[in-house]
Amino acid sequence: MFGKGSFAVDLKRIRLFLFDMDGTLYLGERLFGFTKELLQVIRASGRDYRYLTNNSSKGVGEYVAKLERLGVPAAPEELITSATATIAYLKEHHPHARIYLCGTKSVRRDLENAGFAVPRDPRLCDAVVITTDTELTFQKLDDVCMLLSTRPDLPYIATHPDLICPTEYGYMPDCGSLIELFERATKRLPVVIGKPNPLMVEMGMRALGVTPEETAVVGDRLNTDVLSGIRAHARTILVLSGAVTRKEAEHSEIRPDLVLESGADLLERLKNDR
Repeated sequence: MFGKGSFAVDLKRIRLFLFDMDGTLYLGERLFGFTKELLQVIRASGRDYRYLTNNSSKGVGEYVAKLERLGVPAAPEELITSATATIAYLKEHHPHARIYLCGTKSVRRDLENAGFAVPRDPRLCDAVVITTDTELTFQKLDDVCMLLSTRPDLPYIATHPDLICPTEYGYMPDCGSLIELFERATKRLPVVIGKPNPLMVEMGMRALGVTPEETAVVGDRLNTDVLSGIRAHARTILVLSGAVTRKEAEHSEIRPDLVLESGADLLERLKNDR
């Protein structure tokens, strides 16, 4: 049955909602009409939420500023991005690496603030990180290809696998498109950190001290949001306000526990459950 995954979602048991942002709470620069009240109802009921995003074009501070600009209060500790998850991975596995970054200035700042050297000269680097790079240049493409081709043992990490990023006009290429570009040029594939890797979901649960049974991942993509929740053994809610249509969801092998038209339906269910 469509919408019936491995578990039924008892919303009364959910203590933590992990929300994807673009396509779930807003689209581009347009906040969905239900978002403010949905977040207020969750907090008023004694539960909590965190924001998860695979989009690594912005640093945490920029996402906080964007949410506040859209009228949603946010604090840095409420944000888990694929870039912050990548930094956590680097600290564990490559703590002294000098990073060649194919990414934005804001992600560079986050890496440097975390203690990593980020030289602009690729000859000084001993790891490559690629992200959603809205400041992409041909020089960066050339540098990454050179490093991956001439140093086959060099650690190579990508923040997330999304091929496209939703916009108000349609879609734009995302980090996954860069992964494919570099694979064609160098035959190398990276370690991919963001959703569907469960790391971001696990970071959220660990920070709030909740179990998978008390956690719901809410997002608009099956192959990232929902799959990351499944892999973390959390409950999963797909909303059809972003990247996936109902027909696509019906024919997918990835089965969320609950499918809703949008977060407005989640809001109504939470209000009725009080």
